[in-house]
Amino acid sequence: MLSAAGIWYGYVSLPIFQFLLCRWYFRVFIWARFLYRTSRLDLRLLPTHPDRLGGLGFLANTVYAFAPLSAAHGALLAGPFANRIFHMGAQVTQFRMEAVALVAVVLCMVFGPLLVFVPQLAEARRRGLREYGTLAERYARAFDQKWLRGGAPPDEQLLGTGDIQSLADLGNSLEVIRSMRAVPITKEAVFQLGIVTFAPMLPLLLTAMPLEELVKRLFGLLF
Repeated sequence: MLSAAGIWYGYVSLPIFQFLLCRWYFRVFIWARFLYRTSRLDLRLLPTHPDRLGGLGFLANTVYAFAPLSAAHGALLAGPFANRIFHMGAQVTQFRMEAVALVAVVLCMVFGPLLVFVPQLAEARRRGLREYGTLAERYARAFDQKWLRGGAPPDEQLLGTGDIQSLADLGNSLEVIRSMRAVPITKEAVFQLGIVTFAPMLPLLLTAMPLEELVKRLFGLLF
């Protein structure tokens, strides 16, 4: 015989939660499909773009829209953990693997759709290295011929010329291309989304250590 709380949970709270969760999964599906179809277009990615992602660096910031979904998954797992800790004598350390697995699944679900751009980003990097490498080779040969092999006019002075600065700028462009990433994901986004997922489970750590010690350890990890 269910209590009033059990009836409310089984016939009101749980169906509403499942409905909202399925809506979020549907949004993830639509987002993934949109990204896939976009990645099939002939994107004009710039290998010298300062974001090191050919101009797609903004995609990493879109994952923050899924923070509520990540927190919901953390709360979904924190509830059964708390029940087993308070009513069945379990220890919070027993659930390390489950917590890590949940964070990994959520990160894969949120960041996975962004991987459809990997082929185009990798191709843009290869093309940039090839084209700008050829340009750099031509410019370096012309610079060498002009200033080291006697090709400069007698009245032209090296001091004040823009040739050296242009050579340096070309080298910086090549360095940007070399550091271009093929995966449109940043470490900051992964870390912050992981923290959001794990946050609902943090209060359970108080069952294993006092709040003061927990705060000291957290500060020790962060600072």
